[in-house]
Amino acid sequence: MTRPSASRRRTAASPAPRGYSKPTASARILDAVLTLCAVGGAVCILLVILALVFHISLILFRTGSMDPTIPQGSLAVVREIPATQAKVGDVVTVDREGKLPVTHRIVALEEMPGDSRRITLKGDANAAEDPAPYTVTRVRIVLFSVPGLARPVAALNSPLVMGSVTITVAALVVWALWPRRTGTEDDTGDTGDPL
Repeated sequence: MTRPSASRRRTAASPAPRGYSKPTASARILDAVLTLCAVGGAVCILLVILALVFHISLILFRTGSMDPTIPQGSLAVVREIPATQAKVGDVVTVDREGKLPVTHRIVALEEMPGDSRRITLKGDANAAEDPAPYTVTRVRIVLFSVPGLARPVAALNSPLVMGSVTITVAALVVWALWPRRTGTEDDTGDTGDPL
């Protein structure tokens, strides 16, 4: 029995398996971008679930009625709570029928039958209280605010931005999944390995 020649033996330094090619710099960049997009998408899904479970939403401040506590152009994170949990001094958002919601500080609170409360609100920058008290069963309490974020967040809601993001993400997915030739096979599929 003869031993195989050294040229035919497989060694640790043998070429990479058939069909494998070393990733190029552009492929590594694409992988990094896709990974970042996947992580961002997972975070967004998690935030949506948490927002639904804990009744959290965003409020954009277009006026300065809560200056200096919450300046005009701020974005606030609010959580919906029963009105029975609200107290004087809280900054809350109240829905108004036929009008935009109002976010002001509670300056007076009156218990009503059942779960209702009559609250009087006043903006920190306003000289007087709101014209009439609000009778509510639920309010959205401000958890925290970030100055200057209202405009960028509002811009994200525009059709142009939403369309651009959708097209960009779709293009990245198509690019990532598009079949590529590895360059290790010729047209017959023969790699030229010796028998």
